[in-house]
Amino acid sequence: MTEEEIIIEIKEVINLIRPYIRRDGGDIEFINFEDGIVYVKMSGACIGCAGFESTLQEMVEDTLLERVPGVIGVEHIW
Repeated sequence: MTEEEIIIEIKEVINLIRPYIRRDGGDIEFINFEDGIVYVKMSGACIGCAGFESTLQEMVEDTLLERVPGVIGVEHIW
């Protein structure tokens, strides 16, 4: 799978996750993919939310790791 194909898959997965994050007043945006790491920016109610870390790891990272070959982690860009 090429890097372009991986990025397309990442964006598709983020679009699947986005409605769940928006439901609680937040949002997520794809920023970059480099060396296996997906960089995202979460905004809205996500900032300052007590569940921020669990949402980032359990929802975003776990889903991307499961569905997109080549992804090894997710980092949040402030």
